[in-house]
Amino acid sequence: MLFTFILIDKPNHAEMRQRVRPEHKAYLAAAADRMAIAGPFTHDDGQTMLGSLLVIDFPSRDAAHAWLAEEPFTKAGLYGSTTVHAFVNLWPQKVGFPPAV
Repeated sequence: MLFTFILIDKPNHAEMRQRVRPEHKAYLAAAADRMAIAGPFTHDDGQTMLGSLLVIDFPSRDAAHAWLAEEPFTKAGLYGSTTVHAFVNLWPQKVGFPPAV
């Protein structure tokens, strides 16, 4: 089942986000075969980070929460709020995705 992770950074934690980002990216890469969507929330400038949106396939809600507990940004204390919801994708995506390489 797909689960969405809505993860909002604590204010004034940009330095922490940059410092921990390599670990975060490596952790996401380990789940790449189950990843539907991954990217940052930003302010309207498209640059200043607000948090993260992830949509990942897990066998259960417990597995999704266990994965989040070990996620590097979570462990570093970056997020001010985290929300996990089951998700059913009913719309074929046509925009907003990077070009295939």
